[in-house]
Formats: sequence, structure tokens, C-alpha cells
Amino acid sequence: MRDLGVRYQQRVGTIMWNTTRHLEAWYGIAGLGAVCHTINPRLHGKDIIFMADHAEDQVIIFDLTFLKLVESLAPKLSGVKAFILATDRQHMPQETSIPNLLCYEELLNRQRRNQPFHWAVRDETAACGMCYTSGTTGQPKGVMYTHRSNWIAATTLLSPDGASLSASSQLLLIVPMFHANGWCLPYACTAAGAGLVLPGPSLDGASVYDLLERQKCTITAAVPTVWLALLQHLQDHDVRLSTLKISVIGGSAAPLSMIKAIQDDYGIEVRHLWGMTETSPIATYNTPKGRMLPMSAEEDMSFRLKQGWPHFCNDLRVVDEEGHELPRNGQAQGALQIRGHNIVQQYHKLAEGGADANGWFDTGDIATLDAWGYMQITDRSKDVIKSGGEWISSVIVENTAVASPEVFEAAVIGIPHKKWVERPLLIVVAAAGQSPTQDSILRFLKGKIATWWMPDEVVFLKELPHTASGKISKLDLRKQLESKQIQVSKM
Repeated sequence: MRDLGVRYQQRVGTIMWNTTRHLEAWYGIAGLGAVCHTINPRLHGKDIIFMADHAEDQVIIFDLTFLKLVESLAPKLSGVKAFILATDRQHMPQETSIPNLLCYEELLNRQRRNQPFHWAVRDETAACGMCYTSGTTGQPKGVMYTHRSNWIAATTLLSPDGASLSASSQLLLIVPMFHANGWCLPYACTAAGAGLVLPGPSLDGASVYDLLERQKCTITAAVPTVWLALLQHLQDHDVRLSTLKISVIGGSAAPLSMIKAIQDDYGIEVRHLWGMTETSPIATYNTPKGRMLPMSAEEDMSFRLKQGWPHFCNDLRVVDEEGHELPRNGQAQGALQIRGHNIVQQYHKLAEGGADANGWFDTGDIATLDAWGYMQITDRSKDVIKSGGEWISSVIVENTAVASPEVFEAAVIGIPHKKWVERPLLIVVAAAGQSPTQDSILRFLKGKIATWWMPDEVVFLKELPHTASGKISKLDLRKQLESKQIQVSKM
């Protein structure tokens, strides 16, 4: 990077899977005092161009998988001085439209012959990482991670209440390194001396199972979507995970049925962690406090559904529409706000957004806080359904529906109603070999959710759209509804 002209605090983009070369790049760029800008390759090309230009990336390193993608983007990335293909000379393409394409391993071998490099970081508050959040409206917003914020995040993961990492741990990093800083696990594993298994692009159920078993992994970290595929593989092939002890789940709330399957059927502890790109990213963890024990099975499962309590550097609160703090009774729902030493204060190059004058950052989530300080997200503020002046939690309805053996995946969106303003529409993907009907789904929901939360209608799709980070895209579902791709009889 230095020989290519990259200077202190300049950005280097990476378009890479979870690989050893990506890990080398993370530490090499940070060691130079530059900033590693991880780019999500699943985003639309125009978004990648915007982010690379907005970040002023000087160099882009990319995997061979993304050669065609980068060839299409390169002519529009006028600010990028060099492109590096993360491979060796043997696998470099014979022909490419990318000008002066460089070979990663050749650059590395050349440096090994030169004077050893010395860590060049001068200030712990200097930026060393950068992610753009796609969870906001309008253009993506850039979030800078500092050496200090990464240290805080790694420290929280090392604790017994975090990911409980130690030198005897072996972690399969399923969450992409380009998604919310890889939850900072690549730094935490190095700090602990833990084994780190990097899976590359293959994240189907069979491939994940093979890696977990072959590498004797004790812990993994993934979004619920990956666990759906893994559980399906375990059930279809009647196999078990022999060494896995802890499953860290984040990104979105895991339904109760999934938690029960992982814990009760396979004996693996589920740990909810919650955070955002803007929180560096770990903000809460969900482990019990001593005074809460012992818990009944019912109390334990209710507890497991929560996203947890804030770690030692954060504070949480829930406020109403006027900004007044709501009681911590586990019932009052409001806008979730967070402040702390690793919370974004301002987005890159933007005057608006970020934390307010008192350091509080509005997460965009609707949540409750209980007397123990445990937070539970009930919805996104843009997804919450307000029916007759009362809120309906789409998350709770979705997770209840997914508990049905007939349902593989479910989403709830609000549709207009003349009397109640909005009513919930339940969209379902059937489980393999199942043929659910609206009546069978509504019968399953009856008595498990409030009567007035019951969907007015259930529609069935072959698959649900997902965002680049693996979450269900309700924005796309609403567009399908508007374009009549989702047929609803009662509006």
C-alpha cells in the first residue's frame, strides 16, 4: 500500500469474501495507518461506485470471484489509482479490461524482500476501518471505525458474557467481514489467540456443516438465515454437530422456534448479540445475570428472545414520540436510543445524522427495556404497523408464524385500511413438503398473539427478497405489493 502511494488515513477498498488474504489486508492497511473500507459485493453496482467515490478509495483489492464485477465498475472509478487481484500469478487472468491490474502475492513477496515494516499508527482515535450502512433511507452513509472503537468491541467479545473467546476457541466466521466490520470478530479472535476459520463464499447448509465438523469449531457467528439452511441440512441428513458449543446470532432476531431447535434438539447455546454498523458494531449481549437465576424453562425462553443488556461502554433508553424516556417495564415500546464510547457521532462527510448534542443516537428500532436492563426489539420504526392508533409488532407476528412446521420463512408488512389506517399482511414461504393454507396458518396463530394482531390475510410466495446483508427486504415486498406482484384480495 505504501509503495502504491497510499498515505496515512487514506482509504483502501476491499471486495472480498472471508479469506486469509482479506484478514491480511485488514491488518496491513490498519498497520499503515490507512483505512480499510470493506465493500459489500452483493450491493448494486451504482451503490458500490457511490461508496468507493464517496470514501475516496485509493486502491481496491478484490477476489477472483469478483473479476467480472470489477471489470464493469473500473471505468467509473476514476479516483482509484490501482486494482489488486487477491491471487497468485498462476491464477491471474490472461486478458482483462482493468488497467494495470496488480497481483496480490507478487506485491507481498516483493515487500518480504525489503526492509521489515513497522506499525505506523500514531493515534488510537485515528480511523482504521470503514463500512457503509444500507439500513438507512437515501444514499448509503459511511461509518468510520477507530483503533479505539475496535479495541472496545474486541474486548466485549472476549468477555464471558460476549462471545467468551479464549485461546482454546475455534470460531467459524460466517458473518461476512464486509458486514458491520465482521462484528469485530477477526480482531477479537486474534486478541484471544483463538482459531479463526474463514469459509470463503460457500455458506450453504452442507458447506457450513462440513467446515464446523472438519475444523472442530466450538463457536460460530451468523445471521438467522444461515441457521435456517444449516438446521435444514441437519434434519435432512440426520446428523449432529459434535464440537459446536455456542452459536452467536445477530443481524435480526432469531425466532423462538429456531432457538428451541438449536438449544433443545442439538444442545448448542444460543447467544443473541445486537448492534449496528453505527455501534462498532457490538452494543448488547444476552446472558443471564446471577440474581435472575434459576429460571424456569418458560422464563428462560422468554429471556432468550431479548437482544440483551448494554456492555460497559454503552447506555440504552427508549423514548416516546416527544422524546420522553419510557419506563423500564418490558412493556412500553418506543424509539431505541444508544450512546457510548464506540457509537458513531457523525457520518463521513455528512453534517446531519449521527448522535445528538447529548450523545444519543437514534437506532431506528422500536424496542422495550425491562427492569433488569434487557432490551428487546419489537420492530424497525419504518416497519412498525400502527392499527387504530396502536402498534403491532411485525417481528413477533413473523417469529410466531415461523414456529409453525408448515412455514419456512415469513414476513409481515402493513397494508392500508379505511377504518384502522393499517392492518398486517402475512407473507409466507412454505416449508419443504408442506402445503399450508390461510386457514391453517391463522389457526396456528390463534391464541399465540393478540386477537387484533391477527393478519387480515395470508399470501404465499416461493421465496422472500433479501437485502445484501441477508435480512428480509420489506422495501422490496412493498414494491411487489404496489406493482401487484403480490396479490391481495382485501385492501
